[in-house]
Order: sequence, then C-alpha cells, then structure tokens
Amino acid sequence: MQWEHVATLPDNFISKPLRQLLMQDWFMPKHLIYSLKRGQRVLVNGAYLPVNFSVHAGDLVALRFVPADFQTPFQDIAPDSAATVDVVYEDDGLLVVNKTPGSKTHVNQPDEVGATLDHVAAYLAPHGQQPHMIHRLDQETSGALIVGKDPAVVPILVRLIKEKLIQRTYLTWVHGQLQTDHGTISLPIGRDPEDQRKRTVDGEHPQAAITHYRVIRRTANATLVAVQLQTGRTHQIRVHFADLGHPIVGDPLYATDNQRQRMLLHSWQVKLPLPYTFKTVLVEAPVPDSFTTFEKQTKNRKTVVALRFFVVIDAANYLMILIGTSWYHWHALSI
Repeated sequence: MQWEHVATLPDNFISKPLRQLLMQDWFMPKHLIYSLKRGQRVLVNGAYLPVNFSVHAGDLVALRFVPADFQTPFQDIAPDSAATVDVVYEDDGLLVVNKTPGSKTHVNQPDEVGATLDHVAAYLAPHGQQPHMIHRLDQETSGALIVGKDPAVVPILVRLIKEKLIQRTYLTWVHGQLQTDHGTISLPIGRDPEDQRKRTVDGEHPQAAITHYRVIRRTANATLVAVQLQTGRTHQIRVHFADLGHPIVGDPLYATDNQRQRMLLHSWQVKLPLPYTFKTVLVEAPVPDSFTTFEKQTKNRKTVVALRFFVVIDAANYLMILIGTSWYHWHALSI
C-alpha cells in the first residue's frame, strides 16, 4: 500500500531548493524527507529530483509514501456504522466531521465502540482508508473535528496545530453576563487534587493557558461568546470561564445545571492550511439546535451586543487580525 500527494506549484511561487519547499512551506519532518530521498520517491515533472535542486512555479511535485516511512502507518480502529458521519469538508488527505455532543472522539477501552473515530472508520472503509486522529474534542463538545485519511498528513497537521497555524473558533453559552465585550484569560491550569476528572486554575503541575474571547450577544442571564485558544490545555475553555464565575451552560463538571441540559460548547470554525498545497480553507460546522433551544428558553431575548468580526491575537507577531465571519442567525435577525 502507498499514499501519494501531488501538487502544481502556483504561478507566484518563488524558486527555491526542493528541501526548503518540503521543510519550510509544507512543514515535513526531516525523517520523512530523508525516507523520500533515500527511496527516490520525490518526483518533479515525472522524474526524481535531488532535494538540493531548485523547483519553480508550474512544476508538478509528486510525493509517494510507503508504510515503512511511518511508525504506525495503520490504525487499530474498529469500524462502527451505528451513527451517520456528518462530513463538513473532505479532500484526498483529510476530512472535517461535525462531531455530535455526547460522542467520544476515540474509545478508551479495548472492547469499547461507538466513538466518533469508529464511525469515521466505517465511512472510510469502502475506500480502503483509515482515520488518523489529529486532535480531540471533549465528549460533550460538538463541532468541527479534523481527521487524517492517510499517515502522510498526520505530522503536517500536528505541526500546524502546534505552530498555531490552524485557527479554531468555538462558540459557547456561559452563565451570567460577561462585563467586558472582549478579553484574554491568562491563568495556569493544572490537575484538581480533589477530583481526577477535573482541572483547575493553579492546580497540580500547572501549565500556562491563554484564552481569547469576544462577546457575540447577551441575554438576561447568559452570554454567547466566541473563543479562540492560544494554548490547548485539557478543559481549558471550561476551566477558564468557570474560574471567572461564568461556567459553560450544561457543563457536567464545572456548572450546576439540570443534568438534561447539554453542554453548550461547539467547535464552530476551522481555518485550515491544507497539507502539501498552498491553499487554506475555512470550514464551518453547523451550530446544534441546542444553542437556539437554550436561547428560546431564556426569559429575555433582547440582543445587547452583535459583532460581525472576531479579533484574535497572533502570539508570534502580536498583530491584531480580523477574521470575517458568518454569525448564525437568531430569531431571523441577520447580524
């Protein structure tokens, strides 16, 4: 079995050594470049090209990977077609699925089934493909989940997440009214010494955690917030807002809601550079009905704040970036 990725270098591509393209533009790890070079599986315009030679605009670059290139080329994930996979984006190397709330990203026990990756495995099986986990969402969190379709995209996507080049925007309803329209929460998060399931600010072995947020709208007793993470700690959004005194509505660990209330935390948008290309896509996972149901149940539906842009901070360059959005409609009001 082998996997191939082919790309034509764009017209505005500036000539550079092939090695630089692979390492700096496509974020390939050194060991993969070495494997391709040793096996002469880097083809430019149909012929092998040493990686110290230059490539130019219009060149056709083909990379062919084999199982020996990877430590775990195949995944031990049992296909389970009991649920329908909601695919919101798909190409040859990856897909983004709209994870349902209450579904685990992956199983935790050998005999366990029914996780999101099990359903994706059933979706991909007819095509001879397997899912590769790139990141996870908490069990009660819904929304966009990136899944690799072959092992060659995994180190690229993991690196893009680590370098904060994949931008994920969450939507959440929190209890009470946040007093500021936007802000940054910078509080270290560690393990809760009294409950192994939980995390807490300044807990055991704390790690730096930074959350950026902007208020979208307020009701009498809740606030809809757009959130982006500068770090990725376990339960980070949940812990930070709980520490502010505004836990997420329906959070089974950090709030005291009725147990029938689903947690209202949704991975809404993903701005994703596509591996082995020079393309970026913005993928949106439809907001669950539970969000609109919750607002209808609140006593005061008056809109206090409505914003069309979400401001994020580029931690590397300290630049303010405006990302245009398509905030979903509430009560037929277009924002």
